[in-house]
Amino acid sequence: MSRSRMANATLGVATLAAAAIGLGSLMAPTASAAPDDPAPSVDRSAVSPGLVAAMERDLGIDADQVRARLAMEARAPVVARSLEKKLGASYAGSWIADGATRLTVATTDRTEAAAIRRGGARAVVVRHTQAELTADRSALDERASSAAAGVHSWYVDVATNSVVVTAAPGAKQQATAFAKRSGAASVRVVTSAEAPRTVADIRGGDEYVINNSALCSVGFAVNGGFVTAGHCGGVGATTTGFGQAQGTFEQSSFPGNDYAFVRTNGSWVSQPWVYNYAGQAVLVLGSQDAAVGSSICRSGRTSQWTCGTLQGRDETVNYSNGPVYGLSRMSACANPGDSGGSVISGNQAQGVTSGIAGGCGSASPQTWFQPVNEILGAYGLSLTTG
Repeated sequence: MSRSRMANATLGVATLAAAAIGLGSLMAPTASAAPDDPAPSVDRSAVSPGLVAAMERDLGIDADQVRARLAMEARAPVVARSLEKKLGASYAGSWIADGATRLTVATTDRTEAAAIRRGGARAVVVRHTQAELTADRSALDERASSAAAGVHSWYVDVATNSVVVTAAPGAKQQATAFAKRSGAASVRVVTSAEAPRTVADIRGGDEYVINNSALCSVGFAVNGGFVTAGHCGGVGATTTGFGQAQGTFEQSSFPGNDYAFVRTNGSWVSQPWVYNYAGQAVLVLGSQDAAVGSSICRSGRTSQWTCGTLQGRDETVNYSNGPVYGLSRMSACANPGDSGGSVISGNQAQGVTSGIAGGCGSASPQTWFQPVNEILGAYGLSLTTG
């Protein structure tokens, strides 16, 4: 039952002589810096192997090129700051061009090109200063509320010495009119079929809202969404998280079982984490069943992060809605709103919170959870792991 609607929730879990946690509420060469502003040294041995591997994969360069690039990039901000100071009003921005071995610095004053080269950068002469570009972007910002839906974004692009406005195909005329109304002189309109959108992480233990009423907690991120408790919502129920549309219950089973799969929309990214409500994420590496007596912790929106020991497995709990079979029991306490939340032992996912006896105010609380491997097998899902 929702914490605020326990009286009228249709899927509320009652007690077993014990209270169940209610529907939802339980939810290259390098550029040298100017002599008066020395560049920092780069300890190449300190570069993470994971970073090198990711850059090799995504940038299409080898390990030596990665390290040379990182060294050049470490010096670039120092060179940029020094030359911006020297150029003053003529400064028009700086950037690292694709495949470049040193920073590019732009100026509107041709006589400053030699000074830029002496400062350790490649020089280009352009029409608009950085201050002018920034002013044009600010003019667009002031009219942001009048931008048509087809106008996606606008930003200063120093490499093209312009303010770029992106728009949907067919909306270029609207974008041009928007820019003209602002009085910006340096605007260039480009089209893009992909509109920007916000994204959020699916993370174990976070709150979500069912049908804009009841509250539950995320269990674990899986391919396409997350698993949670079945009593939190039936098939077709919608969910929101952090105030934005999140997903739909695609599968749900309760009673008999107490598990569900919520398929999330494209604005949500599955992450191998459980939030511990202390500013840290616990990494999920697998779902190996813990032995009875093992330490175990759970995460949820109401009682946040609590720990205890695993007390039993394969238990039947006779909720008022009907029995649920194959649950596991632990001494880590939980409260209404924690339903569906993560249960983890070390870095191994164990299950999703189902029901309680006593709660966190009890001297000897008991909490039952639905084992996660059963959920994964039932719905053909893959746990998101680090």
